[in-house]
Amino acid sequence: MNVFRKLLVFSVLLTSLSLYAQEFDKSRMDSLFSIIENNDRGMGSISLFHHGEEIYSNSYGYANVEQEVSSGENTIYRIGSVSKTFTATLIMMLVEKGELSLFDPLSKFFPDIQQAENITIDDLLGHRSGLFNFTNSPDYLKYHTSFHSRENLLEIITGYPMVFDPGEKGEYSNTNYVLLTFIAEDVTGKSYADLVAELIAEPLGLQNTYVGQSPASSQHEARSYTRAGGWNLEAETDMSIPLGAGAIVSTPHDMNVFLYNLFEGNLVSRATLRQMMITRDGYGMGMFQVPFYDKVGYGHTGGIDGFQANASLFPEENFSVAFASNAVGYPMNDILIGVLSIYFGKGYDLPEFLPAVALTPEELELYSGVYASPELPIKLTIFAENNVLMAQGAGQPSFALEATGNHIFRAEQIQLELEFKPEDNMLILKQGGAVFEMDRE
Repeated sequence: MNVFRKLLVFSVLLTSLSLYAQEFDKSRMDSLFSIIENNDRGMGSISLFHHGEEIYSNSYGYANVEQEVSSGENTIYRIGSVSKTFTATLIMMLVEKGELSLFDPLSKFFPDIQQAENITIDDLLGHRSGLFNFTNSPDYLKYHTSFHSRENLLEIITGYPMVFDPGEKGEYSNTNYVLLTFIAEDVTGKSYADLVAELIAEPLGLQNTYVGQSPASSQHEARSYTRAGGWNLEAETDMSIPLGAGAIVSTPHDMNVFLYNLFEGNLVSRATLRQMMITRDGYGMGMFQVPFYDKVGYGHTGGIDGFQANASLFPEENFSVAFASNAVGYPMNDILIGVLSIYFGKGYDLPEFLPAVALTPEELELYSGVYASPELPIKLTIFAENNVLMAQGAGQPSFALEATGNHIFRAEQIQLELEFKPEDNMLILKQGGAVFEMDRE
């Protein structure tokens, strides 16, 4: 085959791939995000890649509500635990260089941590350490907005008992990836921020991806919001705390570039990537499976403050989707189901939203109280604030409820419905197909 013939075949192949990627209904995809924006159900950006090229992007709402700065392709979001995919990649790069071993015990670095001699780097990567997830503690919300040194964090981490014996099972814990951050820094003598920049962001040309700072270091960084009678500015976690568990900021476009290069073997070898993709108890190394009909993607979700993010790649299709939101009033999972359904040509009904019912302060007060059920581990406090009905689980952030019918309220972003029965001093909680009756104390 002569050179011209080879080029012709290659050109035809690229053309066919491009045509395949453009077959989905982009106008329907646009409609999905228009509905979300027009109903004030969220703000954010999305990017779709096919064979390493962006084939669709959309931004909606504001990056900064107070200053009326619209979201755009250069809006930078906190991506929360999607950072773990970056961190796991860094660790595996160090393993490939011989600077770390998956079998290195935690005691080599932090001998004072409980059962450190029985916890390996592999256990930390796959959430099999048994270490308590320090961000699950009710105390976390008391200090998460203030700066913490390494010594502060280690003191917090060592203050909790083990949840289970190392290697016994998998259970998600941000503690694992904070420790991996420290280990990577100690092995290389460089900060986590420098490692992300030098080993990932700079080689891949990710100009909008870096370890976030407090306060934000770029005017392009979005602020995050929660919905309570409008979008209210959310308190920001100090980025000295989440580190490799959740401190990276990025754009959907950059996240897709990262995923593409990771799965192409440009950051770690394909053999190492396959190792990262192996799941045990649902967890791989910085990623988990994302099933969709007969297709399987790999990626991670993230949530920090009012931000949510998702970045997933489907290897067989060489297709990836990255999404970041700074205000969530409609579940991210439902948005992604819609995106994947439209892209892959599956049946899908665009969302419809019921108009909110306006209630007086006196009517809202009718529902106030503390509700409990023997079937649930926590109590639910209902109260009115600024003419909005709020709900709060013990030790958890409060969230707004929206009246949608007679004594019926919803928190759409977490797919929660509460049906109050004031005359019986009770409510019925519905979420994820489960139904619980809770009595007012």
